[in-house]
Amino acid sequence: MKEIYISTDVETDGPIPGPHSMLSFGSAAYTADKQLISTFSANLETLEGATAHPATAAWWATQPEAWAACRSDLQSPEVAMRAYVAWIKSLNGKPVFVAYPAGFDFLFVYWYLMRFVGESPFSHSALDMKTYAMAVLKTGYRDSTKRNMPRSWFDKLPHTHVALDDAIEQGALFCNMMRANQAA
Repeated sequence: MKEIYISTDVETDGPIPGPHSMLSFGSAAYTADKQLISTFSANLETLEGATAHPATAAWWATQPEAWAACRSDLQSPEVAMRAYVAWIKSLNGKPVFVAYPAGFDFLFVYWYLMRFVGESPFSHSALDMKTYAMAVLKTGYRDSTKRNMPRSWFDKLPHTHVALDDAIEQGALFCNMMRANQAA
């Protein structure tokens, strides 16, 4: 079974799930040859008893369009996460979670999956794009930031802080990184 790379981006109101909420998430499913085969996104109601972290709330105040986008058409986390699992299972391939940085995005997605669905189609695994860039570029981890990546890896796609936009953009970046790695 071929792998499906599910580039995922989350928007949150704080640094960790539980005390803070995942406000929205978007996933873009790509094949290794960079075909965008499907997308999923949802805006979530906040967790009962959770509050926004002051620093994150201050950042959101500077992003009014992205804030408005993630606060419309809200769904309960349980409904959204169950639909997400069904979407992942409908894809024709083995799902691989991909994010930049995976340590943050996967933390929220995995926590929400386990809390509201009781399972993760990704198991316990996530592929971190920055770590992959480190290996491809043969650089140190701290030197593998987006500003140090070759411009040829970037498509002209927006990074808007709207979860689905960013998932699509980062998924294309990941596919370009894989292509560069295969050419090397």
